[in-house]
Amino acid sequence: MHLKRQKVPKTWPIPRKGTVYVVRPLAELTKGIPILIILRDILKIAQNRKEVKRAIHSRQILLNNKPVIDDKNSAFLFDVITLVPQKKHYKVVLSANKKFDISEIKEKEANYKISKIINKKILKGKRSQINLSDGRNFISNIKCNVNDSVLINLKEKKIEKCLPFGEKAKVIVFSGKHMGQKGTVKKIIEKNKIAEVDIKGKETNILIKQVMVVD
Repeated sequence: MHLKRQKVPKTWPIPRKGTVYVVRPLAELTKGIPILIILRDILKIAQNRKEVKRAIHSRQILLNNKPVIDDKNSAFLFDVITLVPQKKHYKVVLSANKKFDISEIKEKEANYKISKIINKKILKGKRSQINLSDGRNFISNIKCNVNDSVLINLKEKKIEKCLPFGEKAKVIVFSGKHMGQKGTVKKIIEKNKIAEVDIKGKETNILIKQVMVVD
């Protein structure tokens, strides 16, 4: 089933005018952007859907170091897209105008991505089950908490390190009114679940669930 162009999320950087329908992603609409849209409409490395499907069938397109199997698969924030024949790598980022953008990155960066911890469960042997904002789950001994971020090694399929959420942490706002803005945490108000973030010299209160540590 297709999606009417007028109904696409505002985060998708595609024109409102054009064909009546666009591809409907397999995953939640607002969290990512379909591979077809990225390759054909943003990067413009394919002229049509047939070319995208051919590249996917030939295992020429990787998403987070794994072959893409469907052009309706979505790439989420900080996911890495690799074009195998061209040896080019791209990362899904957020622009200041609240839209997804595709940024070319170096090969050494393509093995890593950042994701936010949204849940954590302690298992036997003091190991932790960590649930991430991009849907991934890891069993790990790493010391980290809900709302921290982790740096994932995509090649080795493991958590490389923890990026703690706290005062002085560098964050990006990934949803809500200030989506796409970057800043530094100045204060955390736990009871209200709010972070006071310095964005370009202006202190702004933002829900903790809307920010992600990026450095």
